[in-house]
Amino acid sequence: MRDLMAGLTYLGKGQRWVARNRRQWGFGLLPGLITLVGYAAAVVCLALYADDAVGWATPFADGWSSPWAGLFRGALTVLLFGGGLLLALISFTAVTLLVGQPFYEELSERVDRSVGGDVPESGLPLWRELWIAARESLAVLVRVAVWGVLLFALGFVPVVGQTVIPALGFCVSGFFLAEELTAVALQRRGVPLRERLRLLRSRKLLALGFGVPLTLLFLVPFVAVFVMPGAVAGATLLVRDLMGEEAAAEDAPDGPGPRTEDEGAALG
Repeated sequence: MRDLMAGLTYLGKGQRWVARNRRQWGFGLLPGLITLVGYAAAVVCLALYADDAVGWATPFADGWSSPWAGLFRGALTVLLFGGGLLLALISFTAVTLLVGQPFYEELSERVDRSVGGDVPESGLPLWRELWIAARESLAVLVRVAVWGVLLFALGFVPVVGQTVIPALGFCVSGFFLAEELTAVALQRRGVPLRERLRLLRSRKLLALGFGVPLTLLFLVPFVAVFVMPGAVAGATLLVRDLMGEEAAAEDAPDGPGPRTEDEGAALG
């Protein structure tokens, strides 16, 4: 239970960090806003043209008698639109992190710098980091989809499907959300996806304490955009715990720290 509370604590610490560093919060909002505008445009296009797309894909129903053609195509339109919304919800975080890779990496570095100790850097060019992030995000989405199909099927089991399975679904979503957010700091430390999953599985309660409350928050429209910077900051602090890194001043405000004597001599 200690790890469960620690995960929740890191979520709060991340939000407090960006609250004290307003410029970093505004800086971290940009990727979420960009992604939100793109997704909103895609959903509007889907709503406007879903009927036409279904009609084009089902020419065999043109000769059906009324009302069967309308009912059939109407059901397909609802499924298409609902599936598009579900895909948007599932992929929003991954796409936001991909779009915001340079922003969130810089934000994560500033969190590392503010608490003292080493500030790891990947040393990779931006295009290489984006390629790795895209490839690993796709691998995570495939895992989420597999779990989603399994849980959907189990949802038809009487009693268990209406009680245990929804709770398990939130846990699975929270775990993978924690993985996606900690990936920003762990990629800078050169930790690949398989090792990241192993680390988080070794401390499942820590990951769940961080990820499940975020999953619940992200169900509220637009909340994800505003809490994402703090979530990245909190995930960076969680990574320092996960990797056993000591923080010299965990809650110190962002900005350049005091110079050491050697640095002063070098500048002098």
